[in-house]
Amino acid sequence: MLNPFDIVIFGGGGDLALRKLLPAMYRAYQEGNLPEGSRILPTVREESKQQEYIETAHQALQSFLGADEFNEKDWFAFSEFLVPVVVNVTDIDDNWDKLKTTLDQDAADKSRVFYLSLPPAVYGKCCEILSLKSLITETSRVVVEKPIGYCGKSAEEINGKIAEFFTEEQIFRIDHYLGKETVQNLMALRFSNALFENLWDAKSIDNIQISISETVGLEARAGFYDKAGALRDMVQNHLLQLLCLVAMESPHKLNANSIRTEKLKVLEALRPLVGTDVDDNIIRGQYVPGDLQGKLVPGYLEELGEGSSITETFVAIRAHIDNWRWSGVPFYLRTGKRMHKRCAEIVVEYKPVSHNVYDDSVGPIQPNRLVIRLQPEESIQLTLMSKRLDNLDMQLEPVTLNIELSEQYKNGFHSDAYKRLMLDAAANNPALFIHRHEVRQAWQWIDPIVARWQEKGAPALYRAGSWGPEGADELLQENGHVWFNAGEKI
Repeated sequence: MLNPFDIVIFGGGGDLALRKLLPAMYRAYQEGNLPEGSRILPTVREESKQQEYIETAHQALQSFLGADEFNEKDWFAFSEFLVPVVVNVTDIDDNWDKLKTTLDQDAADKSRVFYLSLPPAVYGKCCEILSLKSLITETSRVVVEKPIGYCGKSAEEINGKIAEFFTEEQIFRIDHYLGKETVQNLMALRFSNALFENLWDAKSIDNIQISISETVGLEARAGFYDKAGALRDMVQNHLLQLLCLVAMESPHKLNANSIRTEKLKVLEALRPLVGTDVDDNIIRGQYVPGDLQGKLVPGYLEELGEGSSITETFVAIRAHIDNWRWSGVPFYLRTGKRMHKRCAEIVVEYKPVSHNVYDDSVGPIQPNRLVIRLQPEESIQLTLMSKRLDNLDMQLEPVTLNIELSEQYKNGFHSDAYKRLMLDAAANNPALFIHRHEVRQAWQWIDPIVARWQEKGAPALYRAGSWGPEGADELLQENGHVWFNAGEKI
């Protein structure tokens, strides 16, 4: 049972806090996972915002929770956990002393989680003030959002500054994709089922695709996104972390150190892409106006409000992991904005049968395919070849065994990655968080790609509402492969 804790959400009035963090804690309360005596302390910068905060939170939960989740009775009880406070995160003023008094007055030895829902540039300053005001206790943890920095050097500087005030064991670097139930189920699928683990290597698998496609454009992130782009924003963290979980060896135990050790081995085994290797193995794109779900949407430059930009909104990568398990298996990583559908999925495509006993009259034999879908719904699908039952002739077709996880569990539990990770931070369980060494190794792989792009060319253009530039399809065709596009038939 989780002990009572205090969680201070710096940036409590921001989009992330209102859209994701508060709904996550509300769900935790509904499921009985928010211990009595815990407090949620969102920070705001003005006293007027402090007075309005409870109503702001009320409206946010009504907007961002499902219709079956929100009710006034639970809201009233949950609101008792909310203690909004006024703090300027970069200025040591009297309000920091008030925050200390608030935290100390109710069990000073209670675990404290400082969630920095802030720009990474102010992480260090905020941690410094926490230290100067003696707010960091032995049971304190700090949660930091991605992306940490814009390159390996800036990431090291940020991580180094945080490390001046918190030990590595106290630092929880969050990647919300790792909190998704289906991602965790990936490890269960592999390591508790002989059917899959015995067929999880280059001898059986032809290729693996990991895709995260978004239908949204810049929304309110224009300033940040144009400096970051899809490579830094999505590949450096989300996609590489999913790659690690797919490709890693079985950990000795399912604890943080063992899991992180195996993930780091994958990052170290990733074949570097430098110079012309970048040109040959990576496609980058930028969306222009197009039809998306029956609506004409603007292009990137129109949304940005600038005349020109070479920031990529799409990336497709052919990567290889040079170790005994994965030698020769291409891993295709893809992410993009304004894509045809919103979807995040891992597709494991197996090799064809070694000897086909059927002639051409039965129809084409497709390879077996395992699809682990993370969003919008969470599901696991396995495609097998089977005889058609509506025909006396021998005709084969692919059939899909489908596990809809949302249908399987209808007991009121709501899958929520932030809920899982925030509770794990409170419980001091770092298994699903990222170690500093992983951040460093990921940037070592990403930085040469960025350097090459700065030397050469601009992104290819693709229509909003499409699956990206044509070059992404050609990248796979070079190996005789095609993209598996969110359930569309191949």
